[in-house]
Amino acid sequence: MRYLTLASLSLVAAGPAFAASKNPFSAEFWKLSNTDLIVAIAFVLFIAVLFYFKVPGMITKMLDDRAAGIQSDIDEARSLREEAQTLLASYERKQQEVQAQADKIVAQAKADAEAAAEQARADLKTSIARRLAAAEDQIASAEAGAVKEVRDMAAVVAVQAARDVIAKQMTADAANGLIDDAISQVDAKLH
Repeated sequence: MRYLTLASLSLVAAGPAFAASKNPFSAEFWKLSNTDLIVAIAFVLFIAVLFYFKVPGMITKMLDDRAAGIQSDIDEARSLREEAQTLLASYERKQQEVQAQADKIVAQAKADAEAAAEQARADLKTSIARRLAAAEDQIASAEAGAVKEVRDMAAVVAVQAARDVIAKQMTADAANGLIDDAISQVDAKLH
C-alpha cells in the first residue's frame, strides 16, 4: 500500500507539468523539449513538403485515373454483358428454330413412315390377291388337266373295251368287209 501512495504522489507532483505540456496556451508547450510541439512541427513540415511537391494533386490525378479506368472497365463489362445477352437471345432463337425444324422433320418422317406402311399394306394385299389368283389358275389348270386325263383314260378304256368287244364279235369275213367299206369311203372322199 505504501508503494501505491508513493506512485500516486509522484503522478500528482508531475501532473501539472505533464498537463501543461499538452496545453498550447502554456509556456511549457512552446519549449523544444516538448515532444508534442516537435511532432506538430514535423507534421506541418510534412504537409508543407507534400503540398510543395504537389502530392495531393498527384494523388487526386491517380485517383481520377483509377476512377476513369474503373468506369471504363464497368462500361466495357456492361457492353460485353449486353453483347452476351444479344448473343444468348440469338442462340435461343436459333435453338428454337432448330427445335421447330427438328419437330417438323420428325413429323414428316412419321408421315412418310405411315405412308410407306400404308403402301406396304396395299402392296401386300395386291401381292396376296395376285398369288391367290395364280393359285386359283393353277388349281383350275390342274382340274382341267385331271378332267382331260380322266377323259383320255376313259376314251382309252372305252376304245380298249370296244376293241375287245369287237374282237370277240368280229369274224374274219366281217373284218374284211369293214376294211373294204373304209377303203371305198376314203376313195370316194379323196376323188
